[in-house]
Order: sequence, then structure tokens, then C-alpha cells
Amino acid sequence: MKVSALLTGRGNNTLKDKNILDILGKPVLYYPANAGKKANLIDNWYCSSDDIKILDAAEKLGYKRIVRPIELAQPNSQHIDCIMHALDVMKAQGNIPDILVVLLANNVTVKSEWIDDCINDMQQNMDLSAVVPVYQDNDHHPLRAKSLNSDGTLSMYEKNVSGKISTNRQDLPKCYFLAHNFWVLNVKKMLSDEIGQPPWTFMGNNILPYEIEESIDIHKEIDLYLAKEWILENYTD
Repeated sequence: MKVSALLTGRGNNTLKDKNILDILGKPVLYYPANAGKKANLIDNWYCSSDDIKILDAAEKLGYKRIVRPIELAQPNSQHIDCIMHALDVMKAQGNIPDILVVLLANNVTVKSEWIDDCINDMQQNMDLSAVVPVYQDNDHHPLRAKSLNSDGTLSMYEKNVSGKISTNRQDLPKCYFLAHNFWVLNVKKMLSDEIGQPPWTFMGNNILPYEIEESIDIHKEIDLYLAKEWILENYTD
């Protein structure tokens, strides 16, 4: 059973060069890339990007280059498009995997043991379409969410809710959000005609969660500080 890692990052971002900005003497992408290299269950490592600086940094860490076409590296480009392009490249090289670990270059909150745990879960049950980290966040629970009416007033985002809704987050059903650090995907399921759960339909419908405490996407400068604090608390190499 082949397992490959795909580090993804594009150069066209609101925060310029966010994937290679310095955190504690290393580029942001070093942290997810290094976790992927240290994972015991991965056989091959690739990086998909339109940006030569990202590809250079990833290559130094042992990741093979996949040059992403410019049309797949726009602000409105979808993640599935670069994943499918990368799989086409791997297939042409005779290296298409059974399991693909997608590592997001702008998220440092990744541990190699998390990756191995998720891969192992899928290897034990290839009926799974994906194994993905999630974190609990009742502060942003959909039962608390509002939408904007045409007259500018607010209404409940969830329209078909009956009964009393507590103002205390602890009283609400547990609410989980997908972490954007890494995803373990069943390639055969992903290449099938099955339409998965939106908005990340490529993850399929049989998704196993792997709960973590937090996930930090780097989109603004303040996120660099939060990422630095996480690394200092959690990183061992």
C-alpha cells in the first residue's frame, strides 16, 4: 500500500510569501514538511506550488517538485484542482498512491505522530474516504450563527431549530471544525464518481475525525505569533 505526502502552497497570497516567512529561523512550510518527513508510514514526498521559492524550500527538505499551472494557483482556485493535478503527475511517473496525505504549507500545527495515527486508521479500514484532524469550537457553533436579512436585520442562520437554545456554549451539542493542517485521503475513493460532503467533496462521505486541540492557519501577521507560541510549546525538533 503506497502512501505519499503532498505539500501544497501557492505564492499568490494576501500575506506576501506567507508560506516561507521566518518563524524561529525556519520558513513556515518547514514545520508541516518536516512532520511529513518524520512520519513513519509515508513513502514519497511531493510539493505542489506555482512559486519557485516554495518549491526550492520544499526540495531542500526532500520534497519532489510539482510545478502547479498558474490557472490552478489563483485566489479563487479550489484545493481539489491542485490535488488532482498532482495525482496526474504522480500517475505519469508510475507512483500514484493508495493514500495521499495533503499537508498545507501555511499551518505549523502538525505532528508526525498525528499523521501516522491517521494513516494507520485508514490502513485498518480502507472503506474510509478520509481521516482528518478536527477541533471542537462551540464559540462559533452554528446554533449561535446569524444571517443578514434584506432589510439589514439579523435572523437565525439555522432556520429549522426547535426548542430553547442555551446561551452557554457548554450546553450546546459538541461542534467540530475541520483543521487545515493535513488531510489523509483514500485516493481510490477520491477518484470515484461519489460526491462527498460539501464544501470539501473530495473527502467523500465516510470521514473519520481525529480530534486535536487547535489549528492555526497563517493568513495574517498575528497568526505568525500564535504559530510561534505553538511551536515553542509543542515542537521537539
